[in-house]
Amino acid sequence: MDETGTSLQTQESQSEEVSQDARVEMYMTFKSGDQYFGLKVQYVSEIIQFQVITAIPETEDFIKGLINLRGKVIPVIDVRLRFKQQQIEYNDRTCIIVLNVRSMLVGLIVEKIAEVVYIDERDILPPPKIGKNDRAQNQYVYGIGKVGDTVKLLLDPDKLLNDDVTAVEQTKNTSDEEGEV
Repeated sequence: MDETGTSLQTQESQSEEVSQDARVEMYMTFKSGDQYFGLKVQYVSEIIQFQVITAIPETEDFIKGLINLRGKVIPVIDVRLRFKQQQIEYNDRTCIIVLNVRSMLVGLIVEKIAEVVYIDERDILPPPKIGKNDRAQNQYVYGIGKVGDTVKLLLDPDKLLNDDVTAVEQTKNTSDEEGEV
């Protein structure tokens, strides 16, 4: 027994129960078009207001350019364009979610932040396979999270950023090293 009168064996068994139930993860959710998406909070570095973006010539249309965030130059992509949705005008609800993926900072322009939710892994279903082009439909979504009566499309940040964004990051790093940015 410890000084509170609780047996150490009871504490250990409670700890084991918590670790077995610890399959619940926190997700930052945001809106894009009529859908809500979620990213594991572990990838979210910060959320900032929309700011001036310096365009990069000859990149994919969804790569909007670069921003200077407190001395760090980071590439920014528009989620709507990445998902082949119609582009909309940015407004006061538009913000940038700064992600840290594989030690690379990248900004995601989103329409609006929805909420932070907890999703148990038992409430995450694999994406549906619909039609001939199911691979393209599920390219960035690794799961469907059930949250109450709604669903959130859970994104894989690695797939979302793929080689196009990584190439911009590498080009930016080369320019940083040469002192050009």
